[in-house]
Amino acid sequence: MSTYVNQAHGAHDDHEHHDGDSQTVLGFWFYLMTDCILFATAFATYAVLFRNVAAGVSGKEIFDLQYVLLETGALLLSSITYGFAMIAGHKGNKSAALGWLGMTFLFGLAFMAMEINEFHHLIAEGHGPNVSAFLSAFFGLVGLHGLHVTAGLVWMAVMMIEVARRGLGKQTMTRLTCLSLFWHFLDIVWICVFTVVYLKGAM
Repeated sequence: MSTYVNQAHGAHDDHEHHDGDSQTVLGFWFYLMTDCILFATAFATYAVLFRNVAAGVSGKEIFDLQYVLLETGALLLSSITYGFAMIAGHKGNKSAALGWLGMTFLFGLAFMAMEINEFHHLIAEGHGPNVSAFLSAFFGLVGLHGLHVTAGLVWMAVMMIEVARRGLGKQTMTRLTCLSLFWHFLDIVWICVFTVVYLKGAM
């Protein structure tokens, strides 16, 4: 009887923990929806202002598509390596998961370094966000995405420490799943940025 009660209690705890994990992921989906609204607003603002160059330059004059393609490649590769990290995590392979997370972090860091370099170059050339409405909208939209990537990198570093110290328990895997959703979401947003801002602007 005592064994049965203990088993039933353990099953109940596992069920509650599973429900808690599901609710966490669902809650994070709701957060991503609100982030979609934020980015949609930024895209709408850019769409209204991108022709208002005043006395400044247009996108065709300042965008280097080859450079941005390298940025895009780094971010897309980071999405692939994160996928491998999740596969390793589900298999319980701690060292492989950490290795793939490390590669993802480096690709994300390379993306941010290139973006900061692009911003620095534009500002140094006198094409800062204060020059025209177009440049304000450009820096605002691309910078908003960059802030999200930076937050994702900080989160990823924290998760790497957690995996190294605690292993790949259910709670850790739930957190890695939420970060996975966030990271892939940023990839999708960047594809939209690349298409709407850079490709259209270079025409």
